[in-house]
Amino acid sequence: MTQTATTTQSATAARRTTGRVNFAKAAPKAFKALISLDAAAREGLDPALVELVQIRSSQLNHCAYCLHMHTTDAHEAGESKERIALVGVWEEAGEAGFYTEKEQAALALTEAVTLLPGGVPDEVYERAARHFEERELAQLIALIFTINSWNRIAVTTRKVPGQN
Repeated sequence: MTQTATTTQSATAARRTTGRVNFAKAAPKAFKALISLDAAAREGLDPALVELVQIRSSQLNHCAYCLHMHTTDAHEAGESKERIALVGVWEEAGEAGFYTEKEQAALALTEAVTLLPGGVPDEVYERAARHFEERELAQLIALIFTINSWNRIAVTTRKVPGQN
């Protein structure tokens, strides 16, 4: 059997399981580029903040695959169950002291960039800019649009939570 036939059979098997294309195998250059972008976006950001942003974006995008991955990663990295569980209500939980002002600013920006309800409001952007230096803010923006890309790939291809 040829390499092409094996690849075609694997792709067909993946579609039977999810009904959708295996993005990593079907578009390996795009997949690798997104992995590189993801790694570059994380540079210089607090790993706990990275996971909180990725969890919140995944919630907003209804991406069970990414939500499962990032809540698991956050827990394994030592994030508390309470903070993970409360990301969806970060504003109320922030008032109770579960999230720092900086984390709240990042989560507000995550929501604005993810939902894009007519743009990112000045007050949301300015709040984030008060807590993040310019380079760090740019990294945060890159992280947000990267997780949104991952969410959209996983939702579109119906990635199954807990499976690779």
